[in-house]
Amino acid sequence: MADLCSPSDMAAWFINRVDRDAGEAMTHLKVQKLLYFAQAYFLANFHKPLFEEDFEAWAHGPVLPTVFRTYAGNSWEALPKSEDEPEVPENVVSYLELVYQEFARFGAKELERMSHEHAPWIRARGGLPPEARCNEIIPKEHMEEFYGARIKKAKRKK
Repeated sequence: MADLCSPSDMAAWFINRVDRDAGEAMTHLKVQKLLYFAQAYFLANFHKPLFEEDFEAWAHGPVLPTVFRTYAGNSWEALPKSEDEPEVPENVVSYLELVYQEFARFGAKELERMSHEHAPWIRARGGLPPEARCNEIIPKEHMEEFYGARIKKAKRKK
């Protein structure tokens, strides 16, 4: 199945969505968690992925390696607005806006804490301490199951 949109374009959309005039900022950590919750709830609601790339269960929560490499040089600092307009279809923009409205109000560390309390990240790490290095994949099936249960969505028929 083809991605509805690339994770990199969605990350750029979230980064550009920030209201810098109001003092808001988007860090690498926060954009990773917004992408995670976007994928998680898309799986839960529509029983298909928003994009194919898998999240890995890193120490600071779920991470998409391609997006990590794109912004790795920014460390903990606010990410600059993308010069190019990201290529995100209108139906995906509508969905990302809902995710932004729900989750962007939380700080990056709060989003990290939330992801650390959820079963998909915990299961993928297999009992490792939170600070231990790990690059195990967080299975989409685990995300769909866990977040589907949170929103009381019926399981997908196999």
